[in-house]
Amino acid sequence: MAATRIYLEEGTSSTFAVALEWPGWCRRARTSDLAIEALDDCAARYAKIVGSGFTTGRFEVIGTLKGDGTTDFGAPNKSGPWDDVDLPAKELERRVSVLDRCWRYFDSVVDEAPAALRKGPRGGGRDRDQVAAHVREAERSYARKVGARLAPRTPWPEQRAAIRDALLTATSVAWPKSYAMTRIAWHVVDHAWEIEDKSD
Repeated sequence: MAATRIYLEEGTSSTFAVALEWPGWCRRARTSDLAIEALDDCAARYAKIVGSGFTTGRFEVIGTLKGDGTTDFGAPNKSGPWDDVDLPAKELERRVSVLDRCWRYFDSVVDEAPAALRKGPRGGGRDRDQVAAHVREAERSYARKVGARLAPRTPWPEQRAAIRDALLTATSVAWPKSYAMTRIAWHVVDHAWEIEDKSD
């Protein structure tokens, strides 16, 4: 089985382990070893999102990035030289399709979750619709990073379509496309799992 290429983003108090070829498969912990362990632990859960074609092999760490305050706050915030490589069209389309599956999974989680979520420290006690609104507005800001132009109050399905089209076709982007898919899908998956974990 082929190795799974991952990289580490190391902050002062927090480290992300990120699977390069699988947008959304990204976990955080206090140390690099614990982050890799957390990534491995959620592989089966991630497989339920992306479905067929997802396989795991041994992890191959391809590099380490120095994180910043955002890393410690709880979001992957650095791109590496591996993100600057232009993806072949087939691979770009595959990763965009993974992002699509993350979006669909998030929608299904929101549809099935109760309106009121179990309260706790994570997320500041937000309920289902507040989490969904947060994800939508974050994606609105991410859209500019990939060259998508959005009119105010663009409906969410159209917003996603604009992001998808920009990832496939835009030539001038603020974020490398590989990193953009990592960041967007991580945010979607992380909050889908938050809703799931607070629904019981």
